Amino acid sequence: MQIGVFSVSDITTDPTTGRTPTEHERIKASVAIAKKVEEIGMDVYAIGEHHNRPFFSSSPTTTLAYIAAQTERIILSTATTLITTNDPVKIAEDFAMLQHLSDGRVDVVLGRGNTAPVYPWFGKNIQDGVELAIENYSLLRKLWDEDTVNWSGKFRTPLQNFTSTPRPLDGVAPFVWHGSIRTPQIAEVAAYFGDGFFANNIFWPKEHYQQLIGLYRERYEHYGHGKADQAIVGLGGQFFMRKNSQDAVKEFRPYFDNAPVYGHGPSLEDFTSQTPLTVGSPQEVIEKTLAFREYFGDYQRQLFLIDHAGLPLKTVLEQLDLFGEEVLPVLRREYAALKPAHVPEPPTHAGRVAALLASQDAGKATPVA
Repeated sequence: MQIGVFSVSDITTDPTTGRTPTEHERIKASVAIAKKVEEIGMDVYAIGEHHNRPFFSSSPTTTLAYIAAQTERIILSTATTLITTNDPVKIAEDFAMLQHLSDGRVDVVLGRGNTAPVYPWFGKNIQDGVELAIENYSLLRKLWDEDTVNWSGKFRTPLQNFTSTPRPLDGVAPFVWHGSIRTPQIAEVAAYFGDGFFANNIFWPKEHYQQLIGLYRERYEHYGHGKADQAIVGLGGQFFMRKNSQDAVKEFRPYFDNAPVYGHGPSLEDFTSQTPLTVGSPQEVIEKTLAFREYFGDYQRQLFLIDHAGLPLKTVLEQLDLFGEEVLPVLRREYAALKPAHVPEPPTHAGRVAALLASQDAGKATPVA
């Protein structure tokens, strides 16, 4: 199991002090958080893509390249790369470059995002969102998989004898997760290509995501990539911890009540009972996280949202230290004990290179009389 954190990159006023961090402070904080993620032994740091306030992460590959230079082990990912409004050629080039700079420690979560105005800002129509996602990803795959591409489609100028540079590291493209919170067509695309499906299940009850993940698993098997329970699934999550549950609830409540996404909506108690958000002790975080497997089956990646709603950097780093000390070792032990042998390990660059070499060797083998 890969365990890590993701950021939506919001810049939010701290409701307890009235102070709003600057863009510079939040950008530098993302680097500090990523380094702490590696320090405590987690596996993944991911950051989203936005082009509007109150968010700062308009160029996640730039951020991740900077983090790559200061880390050695963690996988660097996006929480969302906008497959609908980015040019597939630029995605192919940017992530291949990041692959080389990070020695393969990179993958990508593709999605449509949740900001409607981004479509006209980049010359697109939101009504074409699903079509754009499907066509753009088909082109992205060709750009990574084929040295010379000849292509034409509905939404982009044709390509003739085009080669995307640099080529993917070791001939293996970054692993792709298709992120979705509501769209079955995206689950279908992930299943068709045998890619991962990241269900960021932080907003709605589990039943909604059970349907999406169930569809993805069923179609993954239909397309011949393996059994349904071998499909590659990632999940979201959120937590705020203190040693004492009451202290955690008291401290986090003003942040929850004023959060830009769910503030002034459901109560903290209702939200924690219906979604993955856990506000309480380390043991409560452990119990709720392990329950995800009961709802969604064995899965490969668990990411947590922790640096949002105006929480100061000092508090976020304290949360990570507490997680590393009391939660991470237990989750690792329990996941390892529960995982069936036939369920695949999480995707890594080294593992995918080894699989490619093995398939090439198998193709070269000749029958023995």
